[in-house]
Amino acid sequence: MTSVGVPATLRTIRANLDLTQTELAEKLGVSFATVNRWEGGGNSPQKAAMARILELAAEAGIDVSDVDATVAPAPTRRRGRAVGAPSTKSMEQMLWDAASSIRGEKDAPKFKDYLLPLLFLKRLSDVFDDEIARLAEEFGDLTVALEIAESDHSLLRFYLPPEARWSVINGRTKFDWLVDERGRSTAPRDIGEHLTKAVRAVVRHNPDLSGVIDVIDFAAERNGERDINPAKLRGVVETFSDPRYRLGLADVQPDFLGRAYEYLLRKFAEGSGQSAGEFFTPTEVGFLMAHILRPKPGETCHDYACGSGGLLIKLQLVARELDPTSKVPLKMYGQELQAESYAVARMNTIIHDMDVDLRRGDTMINPKFRDATGSSMRFDIVVANPMWNQPFDSALFADDPFDRFMKSGGASSGRGDWAWLQHTIATMSEGGRAAVVLDMGAVTRGSGSKNGDKERNIRKWFVEKDLIEGVILLPENLFYNTTAAGVIVILNKRKPATRENKILLLNASRRFTKGKPKNHLTPADISDLAKQYHDWADVDGIVRIIETADAVGADYNLSPALWVTQPDDREHRPIKEIMGDLLELDGRAREIDSTLAEMLVKL
Repeated sequence: MTSVGVPATLRTIRANLDLTQTELAEKLGVSFATVNRWEGGGNSPQKAAMARILELAAEAGIDVSDVDATVAPAPTRRRGRAVGAPSTKSMEQMLWDAASSIRGEKDAPKFKDYLLPLLFLKRLSDVFDDEIARLAEEFGDLTVALEIAESDHSLLRFYLPPEARWSVINGRTKFDWLVDERGRSTAPRDIGEHLTKAVRAVVRHNPDLSGVIDVIDFAAERNGERDINPAKLRGVVETFSDPRYRLGLADVQPDFLGRAYEYLLRKFAEGSGQSAGEFFTPTEVGFLMAHILRPKPGETCHDYACGSGGLLIKLQLVARELDPTSKVPLKMYGQELQAESYAVARMNTIIHDMDVDLRRGDTMINPKFRDATGSSMRFDIVVANPMWNQPFDSALFADDPFDRFMKSGGASSGRGDWAWLQHTIATMSEGGRAAVVLDMGAVTRGSGSKNGDKERNIRKWFVEKDLIEGVILLPENLFYNTTAAGVIVILNKRKPATRENKILLLNASRRFTKGKPKNHLTPADISDLAKQYHDWADVDGIVRIIETADAVGADYNLSPALWVTQPDDREHRPIKEIMGDLLELDGRAREIDSTLAEMLVKL
C-alpha cells in the first residue's frame, strides 16, 4: 500500500468497523491527532504502525489494493444522547491550539486576523452540512439533497461552493479543480492559496459576506516570502478539523464568535500592552440585562457600543424565549468604532439570521443613526457596555451638535460614564427603557463632597427627572479587562405607576460562582436576579427600594452596597479555617519568642 492510499484505507476501515477517529487511534495505539494527520495526508505511518493498519484492514474485510484513494471520509458519529454545546474550555483549547500552530509566524495581536475568518468559514461549513442533512431527511437521500441545494440556494442560510467546504479544505474530500481558458489547472499550490480562493468563492455566492470573511489574503507575500507559512496554516486547519470542535447549529453557544474574539483579545492583547476585553460583556451579564428588559416582538433595539454584537443577540434570544410562537423579530441597530469588532458583529448577526443594521463610527462624536431632521433616532430598548471611565475632551460636551449633555444635567468632568447615560437618554423613545453597564464608581463619585461635582450633578438631574429605575451591583472579577465590580443602570422613560419616584437597588455582589481566571453567574443566578428585580419588593440583604427623597438625603449616592447591607464573610468562617489560622499564628509567635531569647542571651 502506498502513502497515497493510507488516508482512504483508514477512512474505509472506520466506515466498515463503525469507528470514530478516536476509537481507531486507540486500536492503533497512537494519538487521535496522529490518525487525524494520517487521514489528512499530512504524514505517513512508520513500518510498525503500517503493519497494524494492514491487520485492521484485513479484520474489516478490506483489500487495500482495491481501495479508492478518493473515498469520502467516514461520517462523524455521535453515540448515546445528543452532545450539548462544547464548554468554554473546549473552545479556548481549540483556539489556543490553533494559535500555537502559527505562533512565531505573526505578532500575537495579528493571530485573530487569521483565526477569526477561518473560524467563521468553519462555522459556515458546519452549518451548511447541518442544513444539507436536514434536506436529506426531508427528501430521503443525501445526494438528492445536494442536487436540490445546488439548484436552489435560497433553501440554505448560505450556499458554500464545493471548494469552500471544510472537508475539501482539509483534504478529506477530493475536489476536481477546473482549468482556465488556456487549459491550465486552477488548483491552488498550497493551503494558503486554497483558503483565499475559498473565502472569495463564498463571497461570490453570498455578497452579504463581503468585507466580513474575505478581509485576509492567506497567500499574501512580502519581500518574496509568505506572510504566514502554508505548513502553519495547515496546522490551524487540522486543529479546526477535530470533530470535538464542531461548530454547527446545535454545537456552540449563540455568541460563539464573540466569545472567541474576546478570548483572543484577552489571551494576546494584554501581552502586547493593549487593553483586552474593552468591548466584550460576559455572556451571563448580557442575558441578565435581556431578562430584565424583556424585549417584545417588533421592538427596536440599539447598542451604540455593540462590540461583537453579543448584547443584541441576547435580546433576540430572550425575546424568542418569552414569546416562542411569535414570527416577528426585533429590529436591531448597532454602532461600533473598532473595525475588528465590527466585522465580528457582522459575522455573529449574519449567522443567526438576525435583522441588524450595523454601522461603523465613533458614537460619541458621530452617532450614525439619525432621523429625517438630523436628530438621534429613538429606540424602544437601548443596551450598552461602553468603555468605563473613558476620558473625553470637555469641549465635546459643551458644543455637542445633538444637544445631548447641557440640557440633561450639564457637561461631565471629562469621564464618559454619565455622558454615555446622557447619550442613552437621547436615543430612547418616549416609552423606552435601557440597561447600561458602568464602573461601580459612576453611581457614587462626588456624593458627600463639599465642592460641586459634575458627575454628582448629572446623577441629581437623572433622579429628579425620575429616569433611573434600578441599579444592580455585580460581583467582582466578572469582566476580562478588570477585576472591579460593575453596575447595571436601568433607565425607564415611562415607569409604571407603582415605580414612580422609586429606585430599586439590588446587591448581587455575593451572587457568583468562583472560577479561574474569572468568576461567573450561573443560569440559576440570572433567573433569580431577574425575578427579584421584577418582583419589585424589598429582600433582606439583597434588594432595597428607596424613594427619591432617600436618594436626595444620601446626596445621590446610588450604590446598592450603601443601601443593602450583607453579612461580612469574615464573621461566619468555618471553625476548621479559624483553627488553622490560630495554629499558624501560634507557630509564628513561638518563632518570635525563640528569636528574642537568642538575642537576649547575647546581651
